[in-house]
Amino acid sequence: MSLDPLRPEPASASACPLWVVGDIHGAHDKLRALLLRAGLTDALGRWTGGAARLVFLGDYFDRGPDGLGVLRLVRSLEAQARAAGGEVTALLGNHEVMFLAAALFREHDPRDRLGFFEYWRVNGGQLSDLERLAPDDLAWLRARPLLAHAQGWLLLHADSPFYLGLGDTVPEVNARAAELLLSSEAASWSAFANAFVDRLKFAGPDGAAQARRVLERFGGERLVHGHTPTPLLLQGSGHDLPDGPTVPVLYAEGLCLALDSGMAYFPEAGFVARLGELAPQGRPERLLTELVTLPPEFVELPLTGPEAVRGEA
Repeated sequence: MSLDPLRPEPASASACPLWVVGDIHGAHDKLRALLLRAGLTDALGRWTGGAARLVFLGDYFDRGPDGLGVLRLVRSLEAQARAAGGEVTALLGNHEVMFLAAALFREHDPRDRLGFFEYWRVNGGQLSDLERLAPDDLAWLRARPLLAHAQGWLLLHADSPFYLGLGDTVPEVNARAAELLLSSEAASWSAFANAFVDRLKFAGPDGAAQARRVLERFGGERLVHGHTPTPLLLQGSGHDLPDGPTVPVLYAEGLCLALDSGMAYFPEAGFVARLGELAPQGRPERLLTELVTLPPEFVELPLTGPEAVRGEA
């Protein structure tokens, strides 16, 4: 299988900027630094992206020190971008599902024989995030979509075809997710959380075929996802890691672009990618037009969680 670290090409002058951020995992300061370097915010975290579209692929919480700070920054940018003629889309990741389950059932809840709270804590859940959660934060989280489209791309959190079991269209899948996030049944939460465990499904021998099924069902020329850090994707396929910071990886016959930079695992990791608009058949495509990484002098607070990527939920 071919996995190719993807390097930027210049964008066309007419393209509306489409920026995408993978898993953040509580790395609030990293996110602020990246958005500032990309010109999407100022030093105070205020939107300066104009009409640009910014998509977050989910996993705002856990492992890092300030997941709630990440959530509130994203919420603020969503409102500011809308007022400026831009757009911020924040997708649902599996760590949001774990976080919401922990918020619902809490510790030692007699309804919870499956241990949602404990499972969340083992996977890097930070009590400070849960303790500071406000009702409006909770409502916003429960309204996060699973899927989105932008400029020919299908955007989703997980490298898995499990979305096929939730509906036939993007609106149907997102509506089903909203129903599940309002459930009080432990079994429903368990099934939803466990669906994300099935990662790396587009990287196997039939990965391109599975990715194609997802694209044919929901639309899009290619898909872009987070969930599996690009170093894990490369290592799991026997590839050497690139020198320097992590980079996006194009694979599955060019149908999939992986954008989880591994912010939670590597001190130097973190990027924001500007994607190109996927051109009609017969015209050249610019898949990646700009890649913004952390400044060399950046120092982040210690991240929590497993020492290695292997075994990550």
